[in-house]
Amino acid sequence: MKKFNINNLKYILILGLSFGMLSCEFEDQVDPNNPSLQQYDQDATVNELNNLIVGIESEMRSGYPLYVTATGTIARELYLFDADPRNTEDLLGKNGAVLDNNTFYLTSPYNNSYQNVKNTNILLDALDNTALVSETEKSGYRGFANTVQALQLLRVLNMLDENGIRVDIKDPDNLGPFVSKSAALEFISGLLNTGFTQLGNAGSAFPFELSSGFEGFNTPSTFAQFNRALAARVAIYREEWGAVLGLLTDSFFDPNGDLTVGPKHSFSTASGDQLNGLFKIPGNNGDMIVVHDRFLSNAERISNPNDDTDTIDQRIVWKMAKRAENAPSKDGLNGKLETALYPTPTSPIDIIRNEELVLISAEAKLQTGDITGAISDLNIIRDYAGLDPYSGAQTADAVTDELLTQRQYSLWCEGHTMVDLRRYGRLNANNLPIDREGDQVFTQFPIPLTEAE
Repeated sequence: MKKFNINNLKYILILGLSFGMLSCEFEDQVDPNNPSLQQYDQDATVNELNNLIVGIESEMRSGYPLYVTATGTIARELYLFDADPRNTEDLLGKNGAVLDNNTFYLTSPYNNSYQNVKNTNILLDALDNTALVSETEKSGYRGFANTVQALQLLRVLNMLDENGIRVDIKDPDNLGPFVSKSAALEFISGLLNTGFTQLGNAGSAFPFELSSGFEGFNTPSTFAQFNRALAARVAIYREEWGAVLGLLTDSFFDPNGDLTVGPKHSFSTASGDQLNGLFKIPGNNGDMIVVHDRFLSNAERISNPNDDTDTIDQRIVWKMAKRAENAPSKDGLNGKLETALYPTPTSPIDIIRNEELVLISAEAKLQTGDITGAISDLNIIRDYAGLDPYSGAQTADAVTDELLTQRQYSLWCEGHTMVDLRRYGRLNANNLPIDREGDQVFTQFPIPLTEAE
């Protein structure tokens, strides 16, 4: 690690602490987004701990839009047309370009995720040094912190993949090393398991409140269902197929229920809050998420026996809108559709929802030889999208193709497709279109320059 470069991870962690101390000195109040260790090193009160909870939940959203658009561009889900040419040059490997290891599309998701890992560590340390909350209450705080920390580390790992990540950053002066992908996934899984146990010891109610995005998941038992849903996601990344269905049983998975149910990032126009960074004004070509044409050209159509018309996969209708006929291209790229995924700048963003859990169930069944069960789950998704039941070959290869197709349409522009294609060896030019001669398909992001050994 380059200890004296002010842009490195050590500086990021200390910078957050410094802002917190300045906030207290001049405003005599806690900045929950940039807390100071000194504020919580002894006998933190419930109010002080709850300020940390507010900041941690808020910071979960930071950097997420760039995580989605950067990974989505690489996976040929979308283009981000805005003022920065790197979104259509670097991320698509234009003319042999490589991914920059010191620019916004990497450093923003990376830095914000680690900032929040630091925040959760402050909360965990504060709990170890206060006698002003009960052990039951401490279990609730700890279960929340470890669950969020796992999610933040997973986002970084999804970007860096085989480059590995740091999992130990508690001491900014003695950061742990980068560990391998497999070791990082094991650590993340362990955090989730620890958090789940803690939530089970947290009683019937939290001593803190969460935003409206966690409605239905704001008690220890229901937040534990969220924890198990994330654990199921991690289990498929680890190919621990036999564990997945048990994890789903303890989550909010409901194959007969509302597929939209799940915890969400919430947004508002309140002073100091954030807006949904993935919302784009319809027709605003200066800042637009454009759908890669492969999603329209490959979309399944449904025959209507009652007339001569046909309809298209309803996820195209729900998530995307036709661009104007004269909509400009950018850097030799264009698309017929633009995002309509979020109708307003305060629309919530799903963290994980029942629709994904049904897809996880299908994948686990497929990988354990239950092809019939996998197809049954996939038909739930197909029915939701207005499609006829699956009628293809009932072979592992054919159903794998179907699984990945349904995941791409159901989870479009949510940061999954790059990871999914990579997991199945399909994140390459043999499987994805090359938009311009000389473009490339990348498989992972580099370690940030300021973190290189």
